[in-house]
Amino acid sequence: MDFYRKEKLEVGEELKMIHIRSAEEIKKISMSCQIVADTLIYLEDYIKPGQSVIELDYLAEDFIKSKGARPAFKGYMGFPSTLCISIDDAVVHGIPSNELLKEGQIIGIDCGAELSGYYGDHARSFAVSKISAEKKKLLDVTEESLKRGINMAKPGNYVGDIGHAIQTYAEENGFSIVRELVGHGIGTSLHEEPQIPNYGSSKQGLKLKKGMCIAIEPMVNYGKKEIYTSKDGWTIYTKDGMPSAHFEHTIAITEEGPMILSKGSV
Repeated sequence: MDFYRKEKLEVGEELKMIHIRSAEEIKKISMSCQIVADTLIYLEDYIKPGQSVIELDYLAEDFIKSKGARPAFKGYMGFPSTLCISIDDAVVHGIPSNELLKEGQIIGIDCGAELSGYYGDHARSFAVSKISAEKKKLLDVTEESLKRGINMAKPGNYVGDIGHAIQTYAEENGFSIVRELVGHGIGTSLHEEPQIPNYGSSKQGLKLKKGMCIAIEPMVNYGKKEIYTSKDGWTIYTKDGMPSAHFEHTIAITEEGPMILSKGSV
């Protein structure tokens, strides 16, 4: 789950808020992340035409609880549901409703879980049965942009290296990057410093260090980058009504490079 960018912190203030996690803490974050990843794998079979969106939310909540964890989004800043489910021109933060899925849609599902005081966060965008070639390209490019951003998450690199890799690939393919919403640090809170924009310049921003845990999550629009918030106060839509895709992984920065924590165990 992304969040709106706050006022930029002074460098010294920002550094005080960056958590360097121990191997034991990373293991705990990974356990929460695996639950979230397994939840989305579990839901995959239910993503088909005629499926009730709210039923996906109920299935996810029951699954997370069956693993001894707590849905991290439900109640967070007043959010009412376990999942953020965003369809077609909804970028993120969609509230599950009684709407039925239709063939040709793309559906972004963002999920979080908390286990033993540590958080996991993960998102994927799915095709509802057959989709257009244009939507398929959007999904593929967004997922690849995430991979390229993750590859830059190494000790000694900078936050700007991640955003630059994501932005460059998305824009080379004719798409645009949402600016107002960003990735984030994660650990004993769902959202921690540093913020991880999906755009930027190489060698700029905070220097990355071993032990940092971050959620990288490109939000890529088929059309223009501009967005707006709906009347429900949560759902973010593209201004031009074109579709948007969202992929997210929680990772740990290690001496060997980025370690993806939000991989399923099934």
